[in-house]
Amino acid sequence: MKLPERVTIVLDEETAELFKEAKKELRVSQSELMREALKFYCKYKTLFVAIDEAVVRTYIEMLSSGEHIIVDIDHWLLFLNFIESHQEKEKFWALHRDVCQAHAEQFKYRQYPVESILKRLEACNLFTIRKDSETSFTLVLGHDSTRKFVRTELEEIFVGMGFKVEIKEDLAKLRVRVLKDVNR
Repeated sequence: MKLPERVTIVLDEETAELFKEAKKELRVSQSELMREALKFYCKYKTLFVAIDEAVVRTYIEMLSSGEHIIVDIDHWLLFLNFIESHQEKEKFWALHRDVCQAHAEQFKYRQYPVESILKRLEACNLFTIRKDSETSFTLVLGHDSTRKFVRTELEEIFVGMGFKVEIKEDLAKLRVRVLKDVNR
């Protein structure tokens, strides 16, 4: 059997403290901690490079609480198309507005500014944001069927939070201009 390779590392003060805490918490040797940390990093390094840390934190927060689910895009579009052809579609839209108002209360409590709300909804894959200026955003929709759902959600949330926002529709996008953001 080949002898293990020995490596010496130098840690700054902050990293040394994290190292001590992790070693104590996990109750493993220094060597075992380093091996496991390196294996973990190599296994998940694409997360560290490809995805924004804030987005990952948003996913963890939303999914771990059980308040959100992951739905395949085809199922999502199927639901929206079904709603539009259903005889009680107006009841759905009224209930959707109620849910959006509840979201507005949550976001207001957390004092989210407009851009944070847009980023949170972008993490839900409702659209992709292009920031045009400090007060202007273009939301590129993945599919035309989502336009009414997204626009209703934004309007209800922004009104419920006391924001003044102008929303204009294009063919495949919504343009949002912030006139007054009380949390900025």
